[in-house]
Amino acid sequence: MIADNHTPLRICLLSYRSNPHCGGQGVYLKNLSRALKDLGHHVEVVSGPPDPGLDKEISLFQLSCLDLYNLEDPFRIPSLREFCDPINVIEWLGVSTMGFPEPFTFGLRAYKFLRGRFQQYDIVHDNQSLSYGLLAIGRLVPTVATIHHPITVDRDLAVRAVSSPWKKMKQRRWYSFVGMQKRVSRQLSKIVTVSQCASRDISKAFGIPLERFRVVPNGINVELFYPIPEIEREANHLIVTNSADTPLKGLRYLLKAVADVSTTHDVKLTVVGTPKKNGDIERLVGRLGLGRRVTFTGRIDNGEFVRHYARATIAVVPSLYEGFGIPAGEAMACGVPVISTTGGALPEVVGDCGVLVPPGDPLALAKEIRGFLDHPERAREVGQAGFKRVHSSFTWERAAEKTVEAYRETIRDYH
Repeated sequence: MIADNHTPLRICLLSYRSNPHCGGQGVYLKNLSRALKDLGHHVEVVSGPPDPGLDKEISLFQLSCLDLYNLEDPFRIPSLREFCDPINVIEWLGVSTMGFPEPFTFGLRAYKFLRGRFQQYDIVHDNQSLSYGLLAIGRLVPTVATIHHPITVDRDLAVRAVSSPWKKMKQRRWYSFVGMQKRVSRQLSKIVTVSQCASRDISKAFGIPLERFRVVPNGINVELFYPIPEIEREANHLIVTNSADTPLKGLRYLLKAVADVSTTHDVKLTVVGTPKKNGDIERLVGRLGLGRRVTFTGRIDNGEFVRHYARATIAVVPSLYEGFGIPAGEAMACGVPVISTTGGALPEVVGDCGVLVPPGDPLALAKEIRGFLDHPERAREVGQAGFKRVHSSFTWERAAEKTVEAYRETIRDYH
């Protein structure tokens, strides 16, 4: 049956790895699923690890896998019983040869799980796994995918960030799943992405006609991210939300900027994240003499996250590229003045309600950090403007409405 524009839809969301506390994909899954349900649609989620922390009213089917990237037991040796499943064998071999097989193996598991359930859904929506299994699913039920940004950007930056041929080969091997994602995405009739910049870049990198894209900006969860006036902002206190050792996130440039600013201001930086032990970021902190100025929080809950924002003077988004930039929006929702790079879609999020600098430029970051520290009234005005922008332009209700429009187009195309 072809649903009209008022019929509630039966939606299945797929997501291979979606941490609800960090990373755009996890935040997207948690908030979009709730917003779709609030619009009256029936939503079920099929996911890999970790638990995506969905609302209790949303049915979750968590597919078992080897979970070899679990921080509590990384790269463990599977049991003989686990090796009886051929998909587990594929996963183990992929990880053992320095690859990242989870998008591929999740797609196989999702198809196997859904094989007898396709009649229960009007649409299947994939959250950037782009597995070959998705093509099999798409032959039996209308299927759409979200691509947050072209993963080719991550791959190219990661390869450039290392010098030895061996390390470059390891990075290319890790990102070998990109070829699969390109081939799969080219066969989808509709692709949802989160910004105009991302649609143009994915179109070019993946070879997909631009007219297949539907741009649906992310929302910001203002129930979780909001100002706390009773907590006093601390002087000279910066905050950054970061995948600490991912070159794409640009933390190394912010650390260099902090070292520069520390020559004139008693500045400190809170990094919401954890660096790899003895990794590049940890070594850079030591080399720059920032040990007493930089604090890594590790994993924290949303309440503590918001309290960190409440204490911060400035939020910095030093990413070299973002398909959207949820951390910028979350900081703005908390009323924190934002200094962001122009990497990718960040200007679409920040607009004229923050300060923009070129990506990979620690001197420009240092200049603007000093500007806010020396002119606190200007910083407050920018923070207030950012707060208003989020509330007027970035809601999950609007994101869900536009996503449903893409669903209905996809269903019509399929039939």
